[in-house]
Amino acid sequence: MLNIANLASGYGQSEVIHDISLNVEKQEIVAVMGRNGMGKTTLFKTLMGILPSRSGSVKVDGRELGGLESHERVASGVAYVPQGRMIFPSMTVLENIQTGLPASARGRVPEELYALFPVLYDMRGRRGGNLSGGQQQQLAIARALATNPKVLLLDEPTEGIQPSIIKDIAKSLKEIRKLRQLTIVVSEQVLSFTLEIADRFLVIDKGRFVYEGARDVVDAPTISRYLSV
Repeated sequence: MLNIANLASGYGQSEVIHDISLNVEKQEIVAVMGRNGMGKTTLFKTLMGILPSRSGSVKVDGRELGGLESHERVASGVAYVPQGRMIFPSMTVLENIQTGLPASARGRVPEELYALFPVLYDMRGRRGGNLSGGQQQQLAIARALATNPKVLLLDEPTEGIQPSIIKDIAKSLKEIRKLRQLTIVVSEQVLSFTLEIADRFLVIDKGRFVYEGARDVVDAPTISRYLSV
C-alpha cells in the first residue's frame, strides 16, 4: 500500500533523510522509532509533500506521489496527524473535523468517527483549544480519518498524553485498522505503546534505518538502546 524507495530529503543544504526505503502492506501497522532529531518528523513531512524530496520515490496503492502538493497527496489517500496535534484551537470540535471532510460530505461527520471517539461527540460544540491533550489527539486523528485515507501517518501520538489515554488511543488505532482496513505508520519513542499496536518495528538513527523486526521476533532491548539518550 505504501512504497518508499531510496528517499532523501532535508532542510537547506543539510540532508536529514538518507536513501530510505520501506514497503508497508495493506492493513499493516508499522512503528518507526527513534530519539528526537533522528529524522522521524522529517520523513513524515517528506511523505506528505511538506518538504520536497531530493531523490527517490513515494507511492500509495501504486500511484507515484512525487511532485504532488500536500492536498493532492491527501486526495490520493494519505492522511497526517502531525506532532503536537496542530488542531485549530479557536474552532469547535465539529468544525475541526469538518476541515478534513471532502466536499461531497457536505459537512456531515460520519457516525463511525464519533463511535470511535465518543468524547468528541459529547464535546462537538466546544472549542478545540479547551480540550485536554488526549482529547486533542483524538480530535486530530478523527480529522485525519475524515479524509477517508488509505494510509494514516501519526507523528508521536503519545507526546504529552497521560498513560490512561495512551491505552485508549492504542485500542482506537487497532479498531480503526480493522474497520477502515487502513495502513498505519506511526513514529514514536514510547516502546510500550508500539508493542501494543505494531506488526513491525523499524529504528531510525541519523536519517537511516538501522534496525527492523517483526512483532513476533522484535528485539525490545536493542530498540531501547537506540531510544536511550
